[in-house]
Amino acid sequence: MAAITVKNLTKKFDDLLVLDNISFEVSDGEFLCIVGPTGCGKTTFLNSLIKLYDITSGEILVNGEPVDLQRHNISYIFQENSTMPWLTVEQNISFGLDIKHIPRAQKKESVREMMDIVGLTPYRSYYPRQLSSSMLQRVSIARAFATDPELLMMDEPYGQLDIELRFRLEDELIKLWERTKTTVLFITHNIEESVYLGQHILVLTNKPTGIKEKIADNLPRPRDIASPEFVGLRHHVTEMIKWW
Repeated sequence: MAAITVKNLTKKFDDLLVLDNISFEVSDGEFLCIVGPTGCGKTTFLNSLIKLYDITSGEILVNGEPVDLQRHNISYIFQENSTMPWLTVEQNISFGLDIKHIPRAQKKESVREMMDIVGLTPYRSYYPRQLSSSMLQRVSIARAFATDPELLMMDEPYGQLDIELRFRLEDELIKLWERTKTTVLFITHNIEESVYLGQHILVLTNKPTGIKEKIADNLPRPRDIASPEFVGLRHHVTEMIKWW
């Protein structure tokens, strides 16, 4: 599992300052939700962490070392469908294990377990074109967890789904996280989602982006979205995220 340390992270695109001297820590096995105004730089942060973008200054450390995709086992789940259309459900989930040359018996057991957890076993031979949007996201989630990542990053993975499907997938995500204790960074624009999922909620400001507050979310699981405690925390995050 991964512990993340971000020190004085700054990212500019030419003269546009997006991330402004950001510093925070994520504990080993923590589930951190990141929220903020639209366009504040949430995705830029994740892309900087996995070196899709070069940072302007500062440090991003994984377990005390500069982030290195050759050394650190990091998975990324995008908002858009990222399954490979020429592979079946089973083949998509096993793809990362194939790259890592995991022994066949171990790979087969891991894929079987992941399919079972996210309810895809009956669809193991289906191709992505035969699946709904929610099932495609289940494939992506199972594929990510199958590699036993140190760090899992998720960029608004449920943003295009309706409420019922979103809650169902969120529950499956929590089940997988509780089983594996993978460190998770979860970006969302949905405040209720952040309160439902996170152990902590990192609230970002408008650009140039800094940190407004890191909020502990100690509500018991499974979480009741109608409880006074849930509603109160949701209201607090809503007030923190306002930029007007």
